[in-house]
Amino acid sequence: MSLIEQINTKRRDIKTDGYPMAISEWVSMYEQGELDIHPEFQRFYRWSESQKTGLIESILLGIPLPPIFVSQRQDGVWDVVDGLQRLSTIFQFLGILKDHNKKSVPALSLEKTKYLPALENIKWESESAPKNSLPKELQLTFKRSKVSASIVLKESDENAKYDLFQRLNTGGSDLSPQEVRNCLLLMMNKQFFDWLKGLPSDKDFIDTTALSDRPLEQSYDVELALRFIILAEIKDDELKGMGDVGLFLTEKMSEIARNKRYKKAQTKDLFTQTFEVLNKTIGEDSFKRYSTKKKRHEGGFLLSLYETIALGVAYNIVNGTLCPEKEISKRAQGLWTTKAFTDWASSGTTASRRLPRLIPLGRKVFSA
Repeated sequence: MSLIEQINTKRRDIKTDGYPMAISEWVSMYEQGELDIHPEFQRFYRWSESQKTGLIESILLGIPLPPIFVSQRQDGVWDVVDGLQRLSTIFQFLGILKDHNKKSVPALSLEKTKYLPALENIKWESESAPKNSLPKELQLTFKRSKVSASIVLKESDENAKYDLFQRLNTGGSDLSPQEVRNCLLLMMNKQFFDWLKGLPSDKDFIDTTALSDRPLEQSYDVELALRFIILAEIKDDELKGMGDVGLFLTEKMSEIARNKRYKKAQTKDLFTQTFEVLNKTIGEDSFKRYSTKKKRHEGGFLLSLYETIALGVAYNIVNGTLCPEKEISKRAQGLWTTKAFTDWASSGTTASRRLPRLIPLGRKVFSA
């Protein structure tokens, strides 16, 4: 198929519409349940109070905002694909925002800005201090301000919404790659998201990975669990042809989330067994560098070790070929004298080049 034919085919797959809407119209749709802003996503978006104030200031000053991307569901409801934080900020300022438990979020109190220092402590309505309420004429101006909607219509290909979300929420986004995937999962299959998110709460996983607070805040533990379920039993041909690993993980995650026959119980059992064995044999040093000179483990978590050790142990558990437990620690330490490992374990090696070498190595090292 030629490039023109490919483009024309995909353009037919995605049907869109768009027009400017007053903020009052967005509010009406939200209050009537015709707009789903996915309040579950709030845990992944971290706008500061000054960023929120900046958005409200822009609206009051008449500065145009980027369009809100939405996807029209079969029931007619609009799913917000991009623009969650903008709409959430507007609704919070108006005092109508609800969290994922449908509880009211405290109304936003603005900060002073360079151009509008008088915004300090201003609320939409302040019963305790009426002088801090936004003046009525400005309330009218605010509600009449336009924010454009770009709509992916329900006639579009089912995957269009998820592809659009990923394109709009990566690159310049403040979210980590796994936080974007988490949002995708919540849109696709909330039950699967809850299941995946629960895997890293396993005590042995927590003990062996020993992650610091920062990566935990960015859902890195969930990404490690996702890597485990996708890569532990991956076939050689798929491993060699995966290309960009981040994109590969997202696509495989989407496939699994849509697969109603996916064996979650079996996968969870393998996950539990793997980290139980590692905690018993290596403990919190499981994925730390081993100094052959000092004869001890040091430093923090290393992804290359996780890819080699955890996935190698898991593969051999599945196939009934795991080496004796008393050998595991010694073999893990021995990786640091193995050229096949040290050549590919450096931080400068891309994952697409590293994984096709380290995963098979781990399978071999920890086999009986």
